[in-house]
Amino acid sequence: MKLFMAALLTETNTFSPLPTGRAAFYGNRFSRNAGSLEPPFWGNIPLIAWRRMAQAAGMEVVESLTANAQPGGTTVRAAYEELRELILSDLRAAGPVEIVLLNLHGAMVAEGHDDCESDLVRHVREIVGPDVVIGVELDLHCHLDETLRENADLVVIYKEYPHVDMAERAEDLFRLALRTARREIRPVIAYHPLHMISMWHTPVEPMKSLVAGMLVAEARGDILSLSFAHGFPWGDVPHVGAKMVAIADADEALAARTAQAWGERLWAVREATRKHFDTPDQAIDAALAAPGGTMVVAETSDNAGGGAPSDGTAMLARMLARGVRDAAIGIFWDPIAVSFVHEAGVGAVMPLRLGGKCGLMSGDPLDLMVRVHAVAQSHVQSGLSGGRSEMGPSAWIEAEGIHIIIGSERQQVFHPDAFTGMGCTLQDKRLVVVKSSQHFYAGFAPIAREIRYCAAEVGILRDFAAIPYRRFTGAYWPKVENP
Repeated sequence: MKLFMAALLTETNTFSPLPTGRAAFYGNRFSRNAGSLEPPFWGNIPLIAWRRMAQAAGMEVVESLTANAQPGGTTVRAAYEELRELILSDLRAAGPVEIVLLNLHGAMVAEGHDDCESDLVRHVREIVGPDVVIGVELDLHCHLDETLRENADLVVIYKEYPHVDMAERAEDLFRLALRTARREIRPVIAYHPLHMISMWHTPVEPMKSLVAGMLVAEARGDILSLSFAHGFPWGDVPHVGAKMVAIADADEALAARTAQAWGERLWAVREATRKHFDTPDQAIDAALAAPGGTMVVAETSDNAGGGAPSDGTAMLARMLARGVRDAAIGIFWDPIAVSFVHEAGVGAVMPLRLGGKCGLMSGDPLDLMVRVHAVAQSHVQSGLSGGRSEMGPSAWIEAEGIHIIIGSERQQVFHPDAFTGMGCTLQDKRLVVVKSSQHFYAGFAPIAREIRYCAAEVGILRDFAAIPYRRFTGAYWPKVENP
């Protein structure tokens, strides 16, 4: 039995000014046929699991691309189609296969392609025919259309946000694909649209119990797989929005009933999951009023993982204006500032223009007098699901009692070692601001007295009811209470 596998991932914020082109993929740990043999990172974690499990089952493994780009704006059409054709040409060259497993994001939009994942899977199906098993692993911030459901045998989605379960879901998908190829099961997929656009944090209630319940239902064997596709709010495509996904064994009615039942459970707790975001001043007020300990604030509006530039200055500007001290903030994406700081060297006190370089989403640049505490030629932080996240040449600087981490690779904050790996301690800080939405949570929760979420008026819009969709015209909560 032969397995063919590949990875092609990016998350597209169609409102972002940052184009996602060829260099975004080829310059980010791209591999043509050996990505699963590299140390773990976002793009290859499922492939590592699939290779291990396939070899244990005595299968031949044919590996194609591992190509992933940092979330950004719409993907250049030629770049997507080039990468797609590389995968398809590798598949043709592989000869007959029994299983195709694809690690995809689910919210990749290219010029001329509203749903790159569905387009790729449709082309794969045309090559392999109706009898080969096609399984897809997706990020939970995915869009789901009918083309994907019609052409994939299995769709398994991360259950956790932050995404700490990539490997576990990859293992689930492999087991189901192998059982399907052996004709032990005949999976059928059902979607249930929820008419909701929001963000759901799974480490806290009520989502924590819902995820646990999904795992229990799968373990009982009543249903092969349950997934909650949260959707990606900043992808303006006709099929944006949350969906429940159920996979049953040869029982379409059961799959549909199960997806609907779990969808109704999610709908029932929608108010309990409604998101509140502080303004920068409200977050600062809370930190200054705290009796002690470290408050961690997520600057969600400048999250590189959502397609923001990560050079936004709104929060830092308010911290400076308010005279906040004993604080830290990062990661600013500013390769030019990094190069200046590296040139000046550790110990330098120097003027520095920081941030504000990518347009309206970035806000205005800040002119600071900074002290250089540390520089690194290749800074790396801990990433998701045991992976590593590269930040390139980086630096730790300080301005008016605020410690700032700046990097050359656009990355959100995943782990405290984004700061401490540069030597910047956190336990002595009253306020730590991370440019992230939720992926920081697992690493920072153990050190935080409190975690809060903040959104500035510039950057990624956090009022879900006010996102200026043009192509998506459906009614949804919270814009409409009962769509």
